[in-house]
Amino acid sequence: MPDRKVLVMGTRNRKKLGELIDLLEPHGFELRSLADFPNSIEIDETGTTFAKNAALKATLQARHLGHWVLGEDSGLAVDFLKGAPGVYSARFSGEGATDESNNRLLLEKLAGVPLEKRGAHYVCHATLSDPSGQVVAETEDYCRGRILETAAGGGGFGYDPLFEVIECHKTFGELSPAVKSVLSHRSRAIRAIVLKILALVK
Repeated sequence: MPDRKVLVMGTRNRKKLGELIDLLEPHGFELRSLADFPNSIEIDETGTTFAKNAALKATLQARHLGHWVLGEDSGLAVDFLKGAPGVYSARFSGEGATDESNNRLLLEKLAGVPLEKRGAHYVCHATLSDPSGQVVAETEDYCRGRILETAAGGGGFGYDPLFEVIECHKTFGELSPAVKSVLSHRSRAIRAIVLKILALVK
């Protein structure tokens, strides 16, 4: 990476910069989101895997902006549903999907399935692209749990109120942000790729 180490997170959600800022700014990085670039482009998530979608977000945006870009894609995989909703997690219930409609459909598909067969895991794949659009690092990590029959907790988003971390006896919707930041699939994947990023600039 160049001396002026600008790293763009491939999202317009500035809140997602928080952990990256804490981990990378002490090493001389300047963290930005797509909200800082009015000319950033919309990326169609046409990949059939989290890895492919993360690569699309990173490489296409990096080539367009001329900066290093970190893209990530994440979602929920339910064992009984053979990995669904997977890459379609955000639009599981179709066009115009909301968290509520997605959760409702998930519960419908698992109706009558006993708790011991409702295993699931969250997945996050993170990909770093250089300014030319070449993938230079990637990581993938998970958080395992199960889907409850009823929602619990008002925190988080998406499927969080249904996703129970078994060891904690609480859903992501019930866990504090501090605890979730340690356990979550996204935090694990980001921490892992940060180690690779730091190795690149040694």
